[in-house]
Amino acid sequence: MERETNIERLIQTLKDDDELVQMQAVGLLEEIGEPAVEQLMVSAEDNDKNIRRGSIRVLGIIGDDRAVNVLINSLRDPNKWVRREASTALGNIGDPAVDSLIITLKDEDWRVRGAAAWALGKIANKKAVEPLIETMDDDSGFVRGGAAWALGNIGDKRAIEPLKKALNDESSYVKRVAEKFLKKLE
Repeated sequence: MERETNIERLIQTLKDDDELVQMQAVGLLEEIGEPAVEQLMVSAEDNDKNIRRGSIRVLGIIGDDRAVNVLINSLRDPNKWVRREASTALGNIGDPAVDSLIITLKDEDWRVRGAAAWALGKIANKKAVEPLIETMDDDSGFVRGGAAWALGNIGDKRAIEPLKKALNDESSYVKRVAEKFLKKLE
């Protein structure tokens, strides 16, 4: 009971106006580790964006795969910093998040699809190559850029042709990413 109370106090400290205090709370929650996961998963849906962001950051540092669904849902957060933290956290969790992220590549929201692509690139699991290749045809340049980066980072030869095609993309960013990784892959 005392540990849960202490964890809750630290979670509430994540909304402090002082960023140093927030960082200290993150560090202490990280030290607590696995025993804090359940409460952090709940607080990842708090009304306060700083609590959501800090909780998600700690979940990613801890890397407990029980948090995957909460983190996938956090990719839909209205706050872009929370979404970015969720993408990073999923990347940190790694292989246990791959299947959920692959499904998320089909989300209706381009921001969610893009965040999933970036997380898959960080994980670099070859299972994601074919779904990422399909994502190279997305309407959003952000999503295509994430998919190109992910494919390049994974480094699978199946990405060569889609990255060559991306050299003609309307987005200059997608073109630059494709060019960078083609030099590594060929």
